[in-house]
Amino acid sequence: MRIHSLPPQLINQIAAGEVVERPASIVKELVENCFDAGSNQITIDIEQGGTRLIKIHDNGCGVEYDDLTLALSRYATSKISSLNDLEHVQSMGFRGEALSSISSVARLSLTSKTANNIRAWCITTDGAEAVFDIQPAAHSQGTTVEVSDLFYNTPARRKFLKTEKTEFSHIDNLIKKMALSHFNIGFKLTHNQREIINLKIADTESLQQQRIASICGAEFIKNSLKINFSASGLQLSGWVGLPTFSRSQQDRQFFYVNQRLIKDRLVSHAVKKAYQDVMFHGRHPVFVLYLSLDAALVDVNAHPAKLEVRFREGRLVHDFLFSALYRSIAEQRPSLPTLNEIDSHVDANNFSANVAQTQESSAHFQPSFSTTQSSSPLHIKAEIQNYLIQPQKDNNDYVADKTASFPPLGYAIAHLHNIYILSETREGIILVDAHAAHERITYERLKKQYYQGSIANQPLLLPIKISVSTSEADLSEQQSLIFNSLGFEVNRINLETLLIRSVPILLAKADAEILIRDVLADILDQGSSNLIEKQTNEVLATMACHSSVRAKRHLTIEEMNALLREMEQTERIGQCNHGRPTWVNLSHADLDKFFLRGQ
Repeated sequence: MRIHSLPPQLINQIAAGEVVERPASIVKELVENCFDAGSNQITIDIEQGGTRLIKIHDNGCGVEYDDLTLALSRYATSKISSLNDLEHVQSMGFRGEALSSISSVARLSLTSKTANNIRAWCITTDGAEAVFDIQPAAHSQGTTVEVSDLFYNTPARRKFLKTEKTEFSHIDNLIKKMALSHFNIGFKLTHNQREIINLKIADTESLQQQRIASICGAEFIKNSLKINFSASGLQLSGWVGLPTFSRSQQDRQFFYVNQRLIKDRLVSHAVKKAYQDVMFHGRHPVFVLYLSLDAALVDVNAHPAKLEVRFREGRLVHDFLFSALYRSIAEQRPSLPTLNEIDSHVDANNFSANVAQTQESSAHFQPSFSTTQSSSPLHIKAEIQNYLIQPQKDNNDYVADKTASFPPLGYAIAHLHNIYILSETREGIILVDAHAAHERITYERLKKQYYQGSIANQPLLLPIKISVSTSEADLSEQQSLIFNSLGFEVNRINLETLLIRSVPILLAKADAEILIRDVLADILDQGSSNLIEKQTNEVLATMACHSSVRAKRHLTIEEMNALLREMEQTERIGQCNHGRPTWVNLSHADLDKFFLRGQ
């Protein structure tokens, strides 16, 4: 066949294949236009899962009469005018093809009124018109777009749609995700004339948390950390779930770049790495995060439906995200008492000094635990006992002095079943898994000692030859300093052969060849690798597990209190090395509920 030009409607239908996958795709494009129009209230009416009708109304700036025809033309937009605009995109929609693509596979009408016009105008099309008929209409300021009979002229594509319930669930989930990125906008969603979502403008943090709770569940707010980090022109804010509040699926992970919901492998890798030391196997974290950065540093034109972005400084973004999340998780530990929490009859200076002495004492809680009782139990300083606790005559229980302040994890009362520490706090009680808690303490100490010192390596009796690609061999030379710093000695002996001469002592039993291959593959794919660090940490975790207090080993009151004080100073203490919780808290209110007190 001879080369020929395609008809305009066919061109639009081809383009629609990239933009309009299902009814939810149309909703996304149209709601993003509402964002760009400056709306603060958006109403979405859906019928039959979006296949019969999608109607979206906003109270934004509206479209001028003279621009209505252009609005339905390909590559016509108010968002960009030059290449420079494209490289600094601030808007949600900018490609200029959504309305024309939608109208090529459905019937579309657009009614709009601007603030300086006394009359609204309506334009209707099915994608085939060359000349449009514009009629006057009754409409308040803003725009309403109606899309009906989706894929009526492309029946083959209609067959790929799922059931009405499934298609609407995609729209429902989409609106919830979009609502999390624009708290300054109210959202209303109906399906077959039944109201599904009605979210008011959330202009305070309390209202924002209510919106998040309505979408992610109230338990998420109760089990999340509010974060706000800035560095190198990047800002990360939002909420991240505690490691113990996780899910079996990745369905509660919302990440926004300059208010645009995206999915990105780089982001996923940074999050996974930040949680890897505290997340239970097979579980996934929950988060609602917002990354803000200069528009010039992110390419939002990397995907036709704008679901993916490309960072110009990917390594910087990855390291920033990892650092912010890692620090947020690490810094979550029971807070130390402040001086204003101490009652006036306690001398503040003596109290501070005694707390410091007690913490110094607890730092020695590193006995070589065995199945027998320790011959030299630790003791809480006598001075702090006089201020805060009074031992009973049998020295097995402590009665808390209610006139004095408690440390965050309180004071031990008993060792239940030789496994759990029962501690009384001012707010209630705490149960601690002694082995899990001491395992985290030991693990963090081992990591600190290991990474602060030089990593000892062990020469191999028989060096290992590895056949690799030329690019991998080149990479091994470029990253030689990294391998050396981690205790590996890897030399290139010819174009496609490497020689492993030594490995870190901690990884002496690991398969060095597989490890090096995997590390090189990671660096080629992602620009970095944490496999060596991960395997090293696994060895350290095993060491910590075997050197920690064992279950069924009875602890004295002094040892339990020393462990509690050590927990208060340890990062990531909320979880053991395997991601299991180390302690739980029951407040007075929780205890009252058990016994129906006050009801």
